[in-house]
Amino acid sequence: MPHIERDGVNVYFEATGSGPAILLSHGYGATSRMWRGQVAALSDRYRVVAWDMRGHGESDSPDDPALYSEAATVEDMAAILDRAGASKAVVGGLSLGGYMSLAFYLAHPERVHALMLFDTGPGYRSAGARAGWNEMAERRASGLEAEGFAALQSAGQEVRTSVHRSAAGLARAARGMLAQFDARVIDALPRIAVPVLVLVGHRDQPFLAATDYMAAKIPNATRVVIEDAGHASNLDQPAAFNAAVEAFLARLGSW
Repeated sequence: MPHIERDGVNVYFEATGSGPAILLSHGYGATSRMWRGQVAALSDRYRVVAWDMRGHGESDSPDDPALYSEAATVEDMAAILDRAGASKAVVGGLSLGGYMSLAFYLAHPERVHALMLFDTGPGYRSAGARAGWNEMAERRASGLEAEGFAALQSAGQEVRTSVHRSAAGLARAARGMLAQFDARVIDALPRIAVPVLVLVGHRDQPFLAATDYMAAKIPNATRVVIEDAGHASNLDQPAAFNAAVEAFLARLGSW
């Protein structure tokens, strides 16, 4: 299985196909498995790179909580693109993966040809709203520490179908990567200078307003709502999801 090693932490990825690169990042508690339908649909024309974040799937779950962060995640993404031979990519993700895709753009705008933001949000400007989000992240972490993987039984399809090696790693990822600590990402939306697909399932109530906000604030954004889909819109309605992604990619030209 392909891995990169970063300061003693092995991070799993898989690259399939050839052509312009697409980097896909999963949501919290999911893994690269959630993108299998997109890999199958796109890898005849693109080099599709999917990966497991720290604490997830086949990637390592280091004991040090300081090794789980937005910054570490962003640099894992850069290192994976390097290993895949891609100087530039369309960067996309669902939920936490979408937020990290925005964070990646802030850190490495020269490496992003376009963004695809699925069922996600840009974080919070309000300290109070951010504190509420972080309380949710702490509940998830505490549940994993108390119940192990049983704490994931009520999660969405993309999480239930994933396989992990460490509940403790997922807990540390919740505190260091799912939790948010500033408003850098949401404040940067008007400065995004690449095409952006903002897509959401019409039943994904927690992220409908965030989708509308991003579509309004990002200058070159395309908004798509997938009917009869929830948070894992790519799994709920794969044909409609893939069609929206392929239509967006077709408009981009080469990279």
